Amino acid sequence: MTTILLIRHGMTDAVGRRIAGWDPGVLLNERGLEQVERLGRELAVVKFDAIISSPLERAVMTAAAIAKHHSLTVSYREGLGEVRFGEWTGLTLDQLERDGRWKLWCTMRASERAPGGETMLETQSRMFDELKAACQTWPDGVVALVSHADAIRALLHHLLGISLDLFPRLRVDPASVSIVRMGPGVLEVAGVNLNAEGIAASLARGRT
Repeated sequence: MTTILLIRHGMTDAVGRRIAGWDPGVLLNERGLEQVERLGRELAVVKFDAIISSPLERAVMTAAAIAKHHSLTVSYREGLGEVRFGEWTGLTLDQLERDGRWKLWCTMRASERAPGGETMLETQSRMFDELKAACQTWPDGVVALVSHADAIRALLHHLLGISLDLFPRLRVDPASVSIVRMGPGVLEVAGVNLNAEGIAASLARGRT
């Protein structure tokens, strides 16, 4: 059975303000750097077999803060990237609230497409493909997948059997960890949006 740690990148200036999506140059801010440094120290005791990251800078910086405590080279997969928001990329939340298409997308995320972007279902599908690939490559290993809030939430909705139209139900904070265990006949979401204490407790349960 493979243990997967789904890790959201640390805080950026865009969080809660605008749609970063695939915008280049979105970096961790001072608080985000502190968050991922602390997370890296907390995860130093975990014996990772691989650390795989979204290629977007904020995720790359987060993965690097974790990897420096391990003798591992980070690999990058576009499948772990944030939702492709198309024309909405870079817009503030206030601007989006005036767009009827945004309001429709927020209530029908399973089927509506971001203009020039992708559907949440497409994001969910590629995230699940990355999860399955990691489990097939390291069937008894521990793997970190560093990604983004909406992408991680989309995957967790699938694993928990929750409709994407109920998307806001799960919280995934910056630098948080959600833990999934997957193997033949086994699928367990062991923790969502965990802090340091929760990570340790969840991993300990997996060893018993």
